[in-house]
Amino acid sequence: MNYYIGLDNGGTMTKAALYTSTGKEVGVCSVETKMITPKPGFTERDMEEMWLANCKVLKDLLSKTKVDASDVAGIACCGHGKGLYLWDKDNKPVRNGIISTDNRAYEYPKKWEKDGTAQKVFELSYQKILACQPVSLLAWLKDNEPESIKSIRWIFECKDYVRFRLTGEAYGEITDYSGANFLNLQTRRYDADLLKLFGLEFAMEMLPPLKNSTDICGYITSEVAKLTGLKAGTPVAGGMFDIDACAIAVDAAHEDRICMIAGTWSINEYIRREAVTDGSVMMNSIFCLPEYYLIEECSPTSAGNNEWFINTLLPELKAQAKQEGKSIYELVNTLVASIPVKEFCPIFLPFLMASNVHPNAKASFVGLSNYHTRAHLMRSVYEGIAFSHRYHFDKLLATRNQPVKEIRLAGGVANSKEWTQLFADVMKYPVETVDIGETGALGCAMTAAVAVGEFKNFEEAAKHMIKVKNRMEPNPQNVPVYEKKYALYKQVISALDGVWDNMQKLM
Repeated sequence: MNYYIGLDNGGTMTKAALYTSTGKEVGVCSVETKMITPKPGFTERDMEEMWLANCKVLKDLLSKTKVDASDVAGIACCGHGKGLYLWDKDNKPVRNGIISTDNRAYEYPKKWEKDGTAQKVFELSYQKILACQPVSLLAWLKDNEPESIKSIRWIFECKDYVRFRLTGEAYGEITDYSGANFLNLQTRRYDADLLKLFGLEFAMEMLPPLKNSTDICGYITSEVAKLTGLKAGTPVAGGMFDIDACAIAVDAAHEDRICMIAGTWSINEYIRREAVTDGSVMMNSIFCLPEYYLIEECSPTSAGNNEWFINTLLPELKAQAKQEGKSIYELVNTLVASIPVKEFCPIFLPFLMASNVHPNAKASFVGLSNYHTRAHLMRSVYEGIAFSHRYHFDKLLATRNQPVKEIRLAGGVANSKEWTQLFADVMKYPVETVDIGETGALGCAMTAAVAVGEFKNFEEAAKHMIKVKNRMEPNPQNVPVYEKKYALYKQVISALDGVWDNMQKLM
């Protein structure tokens, strides 16, 4: 039997999962890497620590599952998009990797918008410029760490760095690089004129050759085999941006479906054959089915806020869950369910890491009263995260030229029936979840299976490896309640718009 490994590197978590060609998850191993925050708005990680974490999860996975390494037919990686991972001319990391939640370069997109650069960029890349994109971060480094710029041999995205370490071969896989404002989306190639607009002409020779998701981009080296237990010569596919991997894993690669990924980032996306070129959406990129564009609305405003709330304000509940042998999320879901949908909870703005409404907006609870409990606040967090997804979803709906059949939901939220139902009620569309533990890793495993010829394409892989778990229909009693709450959410955002810049000056 053939087995496939998916490697998924998020902002701080590294995971490896092993799958059969029927989609059975044989085992999963994970390691958390430290987030380094040298200043407010800076989020980094040690690139060598990250690499060793990948080696560890691979080695532990083979040990845990007792699968012979010779039966692993292929590997593929995914990772967070945006951010920046730089490799030195002296064959080592240039500096810490920069994670996609980093906001140090927030002034650059503002400057480029003001001086007209952003419009010229959009005409080539069909993308708005984000502070966490490599182009903004490179511009910041050019002005603040010129010594780092001088040392660069390769400019990598997260998963492309990992694949480079696995194989020793430097490539840039197209889904990630097309979402980084590096590519002219008309020619689907790197563009010197585009780089010149950012003042990054020097970067052209540092961008690795482009490959597609299902291309074989190298093989496990003998050195890596010793570190991981994998067999030298095992094929490594190009892999993909984690949002593409999740869309593949929940079988959302259909024009009548929307994919929502509720993880650290609020990802909301669908595929179409033409890019959206009127500036009404955040991002166009090339999908892992190259004939399609991935139309995306996103921000780091999703379930990461939930993790913060639990870790910061419910530590004794975590201890209780551990003592009782329960998942903390079971207890949290019970808390949320204890508050009726119609009851007023404070409006929560899920902007702990960044915002989708103002570059300096911060997380807030608005409307607290003395009768509110932590259960109310927990429901506020659930609702606020769903409302942030809705904010993006509305923009996507306005660009579509055919009806939406359903939403496929991925990420931690999909493991909660209460939260999945809330999403269906807030979005006013059916929401389906897939029977899977590690969405990104499964998408990678499917990619590897296609790359080595187990399946002829992703559609065939989906028929063998994906099973729908739940379908939630909108509750007609809850929909009008959430419409009123969502209207208030938008009103609060509008009312606070003039506050954030003044607050930033005090930080």
